[in-house]
Parts: sequence; C-alpha cells; structure tokens
Amino acid sequence: MHPSIATKLDRLVIRFEETTAELSDPAVTRDQDRFRRLSRERAELSPVVERFQEWRHTVDELSATQSLLEDTDPVVRAMANEEIVRLHKVQEEHERELKTLMLPRDPNDERNIFLEIRAGTGGDEAALFAGDLYRMYAGYATRRGWQMEIVHASPGEHGGYKEIIVRVAGRGAYSRLKFESGGHRVQRVPTTEAQGRIHTSACTVAIMPEIEEREITINPADLKIDTFRASGAGGQHVNKTDSAIRITHIPSGLVVECQDERSQHKNRARALSVLASRLKEQEVRAKQEKEAATRRKLVGSGDRSERIRTYNFPQGRITDHRINLTLYRLERVLEGDLDELLDALIAEDQAEQLALLGQE
Repeated sequence: MHPSIATKLDRLVIRFEETTAELSDPAVTRDQDRFRRLSRERAELSPVVERFQEWRHTVDELSATQSLLEDTDPVVRAMANEEIVRLHKVQEEHERELKTLMLPRDPNDERNIFLEIRAGTGGDEAALFAGDLYRMYAGYATRRGWQMEIVHASPGEHGGYKEIIVRVAGRGAYSRLKFESGGHRVQRVPTTEAQGRIHTSACTVAIMPEIEEREITINPADLKIDTFRASGAGGQHVNKTDSAIRITHIPSGLVVECQDERSQHKNRARALSVLASRLKEQEVRAKQEKEAATRRKLVGSGDRSERIRTYNFPQGRITDHRINLTLYRLERVLEGDLDELLDALIAEDQAEQLALLGQE
C-alpha cells in the first residue's frame, strides 16, 4: 500500500474513534442536529475502518507466515508458501476495496432530483424523442421504486414534449442519474417521412439535485412572480383558477413555471424549489469550470450542450460517446433498463478517481 494512502487511513481511524467518543457525550445527544451529523459521519467511516482493520490483520498473518519459511521441515515450508500466496491475494483485494471506499463521496448522491428534458433540433420529432426519454426515465424510476411527479410540462404539437420538468424522489436518485446531463441524439425514420430517410433530432437533459431552502439564499426582491390559468388536463378547474405560477429570477434571467398542483401556494413552493436547484447548479458549474484545468471528468462535464449519447433506431443501437460503449438493446433501454449503461459510467468515473488517488 502506498504510504500516503496508509497515512490517510490512519487519520480516518482516529476520526472514527473521535466520532464514537463524541456520540457517547450526553451534551451531543441533546443536540439533535449535531448527533445526526456525527452519526452519519461515523456510518460513512465505519466500512473503511473495518476493511482497514482486516487489511492490518492480513499483513500480520503474512508476516507470521513468512517466518515459517525458515523452518527446517520442508512440509512446513511448502505449506507456508501456499499460505503466503493466498494471503497476498487477500491483501491485494483489501487494498482495492479500500481505495474504492476512500474515493471522495459526492454530497449530493443521496438527494432527490429535478429531471429536465427539452426538445432541441428536429421540431416535432425532437418533441416526440423528449417523450421517449421521459418514459425511459419513468420506467427506470419504477424499477428503482422511486416516486415521480411532473412539475411542468409543455406538450409538443404532435405528441411528446417541448419541455418537461419532473421531480424524482428516491434513495440514490442523483447518484444513479447524475451523468445523464447533456445532449441526447436520436436517429430514426419519422412517421411523416415518405421517402424512408433517417432524420437526426436532439434533446437536452439536465439532472439537478433538489436543494433545501437553507442551502441557497434567494432575495425576494430579485423575483418577478406571475400567476396564470393552468392549461391541459384538469377539468373545469383549469378555466376558473389562476393557480399556475411563473417565477422569473431577474439577475440570472432564469424562468420557472409550475402548474401541476391545484394550489397556487403549492405551485409557488415547487417553482421556488426548482429555481433554487437551478441556481445551485449554476454555482456548481462555475466552480467546476475553474477546476476543469486540474481534473478532467472522463464521463464528461455534464454540459447540456455536450452530445453524450446516440439512440439509433434502424440498428437498434445505443452508444454512449463518453466511454465508447455501444449496446444493441435499444428497445430494452427505452423501457427503462438503464443499469448496464449507468453502471459503466459510474465505473469509469471511479476508475479515474482511483488513478488520481494513486498519483497522490
């Protein structure tokens, strides 16, 4: 094990012991916020410390077994050699697991998200593709047991969506979908194409972690809030009540609409939540751009203008351009079977972080 990694692990063990001691302090148990924060920190450190202790035990076993190589009995030496080979493999496995466990955690990984899909180039076909993407993510959410609620939807003239914003609530939603931000391209023959020519259309997807109000300050004076009547399904209610909300953040020019709830108050709260997430995303992106010179993300920057994936219907092919992965199971992916794609993206990100860890 590299000395720098061993030093970091020693510090983590000390911090684990400190949190354990603090949690037994009556003063801490009375402060619920501090108690929860320390409990969460200790829970995150626990698997690393346990694996490090197992690594130490293996190293001790290996040292003791190596001393048997000096035994005068050839049978004992032969058995020692076999055991040394086994222990080396165990030690290497512990080290691989420790490196993975030590990777910096994304603080947003366990958050709910706002999923935004916008039709880009391609007119009606792009709007239809946006509808396909929405159903794909909805299918995946169902498989994961997540809840989805539409915050805002602008239907396309011939189906699909010009824009749709959805709140996705469920454990690990951001950790699984955070690499979906970017440009998604579709190649297929539109139903309106008489000559059978393949057309290319595009949509942009944005994945934003849901932000709590206290995490970002929005000056009420910077907001322009308009009410209007909801459109679409909803019976007579949509014609009688100005329940829909449009919020414009004047400094940034961001505009958020919400008309899904019957209550104006609920629509306002949801729109403010989306706005907060967008503002936080802008803040994070600005920071990432400054750090881009020192750390390049192999799975892409997440820039919405960046083409990340192509869905080719004639060949039943889906290609993720960031990691050069091609799968010939487009139909299943569009039904929400995304794990193979997402696992590959997460593994690539971890591989890059492990490479950086090894350089330290």
